[in-house]
Amino acid sequence: MKLLPRGAMPACGCWHRSSPAGMPGRRLADSRNRAAAPPDRFTRGKPGHDGYAAWPHSAQATYIQAVPKRNFILLVVVCLSCLAAYAAREQAAPGRRFGEVLSLVESSYFERVNEDELVEAAVDAALGKLDEHSAYIHGDVRTDLEATLDQRFGGVGLELSIDEQFRVPVVASPVVNSPAWRAGVRVGDRIEAIDNEPTVGVPLRDIVARLRGPVGEKLVVQIATPTADVEATLDPGAGARHEAERRDVTLVREMIETQSVLGDRRTPAGGWDWMIEGVPGVGFVRIASFGERTASELSAAVDEIAATNDVRGVVIDLRGNPGGLLTAAVEVCDLFLDEGVIVHTRGRRSSDTDKATTLDARRASAGSKLPGVPAVVLVDGLTASAAEIVAACLQDAGRARVVGSRTFGKGTVQSILPLSDDRGLLKLTTSEYLRPSRAPIHRRSDDGDDTVWGVSPDAGYEVSPTTEVIARVASWRRLRDAAGPVPAAFVARGLPRDVDPILARGLEALVGDLGNEKETSRNDDHAPPSGE
Repeated sequence: MKLLPRGAMPACGCWHRSSPAGMPGRRLADSRNRAAAPPDRFTRGKPGHDGYAAWPHSAQATYIQAVPKRNFILLVVVCLSCLAAYAAREQAAPGRRFGEVLSLVESSYFERVNEDELVEAAVDAALGKLDEHSAYIHGDVRTDLEATLDQRFGGVGLELSIDEQFRVPVVASPVVNSPAWRAGVRVGDRIEAIDNEPTVGVPLRDIVARLRGPVGEKLVVQIATPTADVEATLDPGAGARHEAERRDVTLVREMIETQSVLGDRRTPAGGWDWMIEGVPGVGFVRIASFGERTASELSAAVDEIAATNDVRGVVIDLRGNPGGLLTAAVEVCDLFLDEGVIVHTRGRRSSDTDKATTLDARRASAGSKLPGVPAVVLVDGLTASAAEIVAACLQDAGRARVVGSRTFGKGTVQSILPLSDDRGLLKLTTSEYLRPSRAPIHRRSDDGDDTVWGVSPDAGYEVSPTTEVIARVASWRRLRDAAGPVPAAFVARGLPRDVDPILARGLEALVGDLGNEKETSRNDDHAPPSGE
């Protein structure tokens, strides 16, 4: 999706940034384009010619009175204004109609109305006629979008979920090196108040909005830390934690940078272990979204994997990835390819009579990482947009096998266009992308399951876990991602291949029957308890 720089700025989306140069604006005449007057057109200072102009092509001398320069400029301005008014009259009839409707509503409706709300509702309705991905973005939605794509926001550095028993937010993990991390906030702490305002029953989105804000501002958070560990569970909201130590923690908001590339599990220092526990020689990278720094983060992770001895394979997990920047997806593909087409894009037809448009091919540059190392891409029904570009590209190039279930099928690119008053953004579908094979990815409203769309797993590698299994794996993964000191109740139990059936199938695609592989564990604390 095109994204313009802020002031001029990826549920799922593929975005593309551009400069504001293409925005409509007034065109001013350049004096350098105006032809110079013929040198003999006007003559001054001679008898019989003072204040007169003679037409040189006239056979007989004919004189007209010269127009003063000031009057001439005024005449040009008036003419241009008339032309502009005529053009506006011809081109802005729909706009005039809308203005008339709005004026009548404001003057005649039996209750007072908010003009801004009416305009926003009208814009939303108009864009809704186009497609499901075009929209008017403003308020918190705009803030969230910018934070997601920029991978940064002003806050205190807390990843939260809701404690279903106490109906308050609970810390899933502090962000490494954030204000919350340095203040000693840990996994399992409950946030009971923010600046003396209770959080019980408040939606998680509103809690996040309270914690975010301008960099440098202070806020006081009341933390309740359970005094005793509870029975180990995959659900951080389960269990009785009535006894807790409470304290007020003062935090100063900083610019928090979020990671879009994650590993298998945390290291004691808060970093990532990029090798799959229990499977020697196999790297594991999860791409959560495609933002400004995704390609550089992935490049650094792959370099760490390559630095280990005897790398036998790599797993790229795109499950649940809603997409993001088109440029980031292209850069990610380019890391693993040294030639060939990455993706085709197709824009708007130049006229209604055109049956097709020219395809724009994005190609890989020379050089790649982990050459010759087998790769597997994990996908599911929530893998969308930019993530589908990566899966389709690596599959078509024969660089990776795709394992899991059919992807979402979102194959359009949205451009983000700022409005002149900077009170909102227009998210507008401007192009479609196709696989390197030129097969479509986008699923249209009338497409059935037998139509070509999305990215399907390689033959023999379809895996569709039940809803219960998906929820259990997600809860296990949240615990495994926790940074900092982790109470025993929040330690994820079990090896990845034993908990995650899609990952297990992907590993089989890499190294054969893992039942014959020798299992190893790097941390005995992660070994499954007896009886499990």
